[in-house]
Amino acid sequence: MRHFKHVALSAAAGLAALLFCAPSASAATGTGSGPNPPREEVFQLVAKQTQGGLVDVDGSGGPSLGDEFVLSGNLFRGSLAVGTYSEICTLTRFAPADEFDLQCAGDLALSQGQLTVQGRFTVTTAGPGNIDLAITGGTGRYRTAHGFLHVVNVSDTESRLTVHLTL
Repeated sequence: MRHFKHVALSAAAGLAALLFCAPSASAATGTGSGPNPPREEVFQLVAKQTQGGLVDVDGSGGPSLGDEFVLSGNLFRGSLAVGTYSEICTLTRFAPADEFDLQCAGDLALSQGQLTVQGRFTVTTAGPGNIDLAITGGTGRYRTAHGFLHVVNVSDTESRLTVHLTL
């Protein structure tokens, strides 16, 4: 039971951390043609979880379909705080040996707008492995955003995010 909660919160924290923030030193390239071709930006952030909890839907203390992990924290570029994130992940499949799938939806609140992300990934006893989430939209500067977010868990409460953003 404890292992499940530990691995799930770590995976979800990594996911949430993946979220993006305003790039300050991003690589931008133009693709396409026309007066306003799409811009691609790739940048990295660190997500640090400050709050997290488990909603155990059946009260069993163990994994069950529908259990939710609710997370929030801060986003950093180097030592500079650049935004916050929140995320809700729902357990959608579990198997013996602590293997389960999480479906997550999250947002990043940044100075120039918000970004939203969503996706599913599998967590095993070895950890969450590769986490890639779709950028599903945004507000403000990010109102036309799409792309994907790649997350690597560094610890139970910290993740490295690489944001592949198209505006």
